[in-house]
Amino acid sequence: MLWLGLITYAFLLAPPDQPDTFMLIKNLSIGQWQGINPLVIALFNLMGIWPLIYSAVIFIDGRNQKIPAWPFATFSFAVGAFALLPYLALREPNKQFIGSKNALLKLLDSRITGIVLIIATLILVTFGLQKGDWGNFIQQWQTSRFIHVMSLDFCLLCLLFPTLLKDDIARRNSKNPQLLWLIGLIPLFGSLIYLCVRPPLPEVNADIISKQQAAN
Repeated sequence: MLWLGLITYAFLLAPPDQPDTFMLIKNLSIGQWQGINPLVIALFNLMGIWPLIYSAVIFIDGRNQKIPAWPFATFSFAVGAFALLPYLALREPNKQFIGSKNALLKLLDSRITGIVLIIATLILVTFGLQKGDWGNFIQQWQTSRFIHVMSLDFCLLCLLFPTLLKDDIARRNSKNPQLLWLIGLIPLFGSLIYLCVRPPLPEVNADIISKQQAAN
């Protein structure tokens, strides 16, 4: 319902699309930022940070799911929460990671990844806040569908991330799950700090799980 509501709002209730939207997206994508509000530049690039944050959890969460996680994570780089919401609705509770980590999962599970992302985020947020024009941004938010929906998408990604915390914390056998919960609930920077401080994901052999289930 949330997914359908977001689609309905984006295409029917949000401000109208502007003639220069395609050119704005193109210039933001290729780094031609002259004349663009730094707040818009920062927000656009942060929308590229969020899919990486989610990927650091979703690719691990998707190991034992009936649906593959990679299509949703991949499309989230283009459409954000529009791609992630169906996965969050269809996934099942998954509190164990069975098998070994491949190169991609090792990279996503690494604290170095979290550190790199938090540094990049700090640079973007500082740039946007110091150089940005809030009056112009509010005007664009009220008149441009692209800016309006992108802003709402950003807020929704902040709100949705905690839905993945319970299982990710359980998979890691954390000694301080309450602390990790508190960190992860902080919008944006909390999720980044979480990636930096969460315990490494233990690798559990499927045969061991079968023996434990048989013993119980």
